[in-house]
Amino acid sequence: MSGRLNIFQAMMVRWRTLHPYLAVHVVRVPAPLERERLEAEIRRLLEQLGLTGFVFSPDRRRFRFDRGPATAALTVLPGGADPRRALDRHIEAELNAPFPAGGRSEPFRFFAIEAEGAFHLGLAYDHFIAAADSVVVLLAELVEEYAGSSASRGAAAGRHPAIDRPLDVYPDTYARLFPRFPGCFVRGLADLPAMAASCRRSFRPPTAAGGGRHNGFESFRIDPPGFRAMSRAAAAWDVTLNDLFMAIVLQAVSPLAAERRRAPRRTQLAIASIMNIRGEYQPDARHTFGQFLSSFRIAHAVPPEVALRDLARDVHAETARIKRGKLYLQSLLALVVPALAWPFLSDDQRDRFFAKHYALWAGVSAVNVNPLWARAAERFPSIEYLRAVSTGPLAPLVFAITTLGETLQVGVSFRSAAVSREAVGAVAERCLRTIATLPACAARRET
Repeated sequence: MSGRLNIFQAMMVRWRTLHPYLAVHVVRVPAPLERERLEAEIRRLLEQLGLTGFVFSPDRRRFRFDRGPATAALTVLPGGADPRRALDRHIEAELNAPFPAGGRSEPFRFFAIEAEGAFHLGLAYDHFIAAADSVVVLLAELVEEYAGSSASRGAAAGRHPAIDRPLDVYPDTYARLFPRFPGCFVRGLADLPAMAASCRRSFRPPTAAGGGRHNGFESFRIDPPGFRAMSRAAAAWDVTLNDLFMAIVLQAVSPLAAERRRAPRRTQLAIASIMNIRGEYQPDARHTFGQFLSSFRIAHAVPPEVALRDLARDVHAETARIKRGKLYLQSLLALVVPALAWPFLSDDQRDRFFAKHYALWAGVSAVNVNPLWARAAERFPSIEYLRAVSTGPLAPLVFAITTLGETLQVGVSFRSAAVSREAVGAVAERCLRTIATLPACAARRET
């Protein structure tokens, strides 16, 4: 048996012909590192879940897992004086290390970085094979087996339900969505001219044609006080946390596109939110391993005087409209155009295609680990979870936001030929400064 790629996966495979396109997840394990035991746990779990013997045929867009002995390797690295800095630099190295283009290969690379009394366990994986939720439950199972006490492994202690062994690794493609939501696709088609008009009003990001495809990486943390301030502000302003973070990103990225204020037509700044649409037609991640992604874009002028509250409410009005009409399915239709054009474009044209026709400055990928890994923060108080996603040709910046407990970890990937590391550091500082003002902002709104 073999699996077929869905529309989004097929586009990711096209992107990876230009440069490495993958994702990295890292969990801080509050236990000493024992390399041999960890390697044995990794291989045993992959074999039990049916995630071994991977074969990919890129020309046919088909893959299969032949099972058999696990071959995934574990690389162990010293943390040094600053394990978090060492972690960021290794994540960057992983983002720029391609997986084999096809044939029999290993789509998982595990690594560990030592820290005092603990270690960071990382997994880099070929992104087209899985979305974040599948990898979260895989790493959760691995950490539970390796670091969980005998008490925390029992159902009485609130352990998350065991994932299927083996998992279903051949999910349906998006073909089932069309007959299930015909009205949504019709509305999506009808709305395509409006989306195209929005793209024509959006300021184009810098491209990296000519070989500048290196992915840089930086990360920052929003601690519980900041998370609670965001939650209070979102509730006071009647928006979601994702709406609020997208508004914060729009404001933080806006100075990078300051030239749009002098542009005659392209005066708006656009970013995209990546969505997991598994719930539309597939079992959850504890039963089915795979990738079920779509996206939607938000464009706004972001004038310098706009208040964060007003910007967040503008974002919310648009995201509510999109979710109400399931217009995020529209982006799947929109992917047909680059898919048809791709064989006729040079690599430089492929790099520029999305910046020219679907201008985006950043992508936002948000994952809440809490419902996927029940009571993880209670059982392992010092646990942390960080993600990174390659930028690809879609946008020069990607914000991977991960919630565990009341802490947000933000991994920022960037195409260094288009955006400098110093500029990314300034964007992160603006995000943190904005969040620091939220208690006062929310208080003014409540009064």
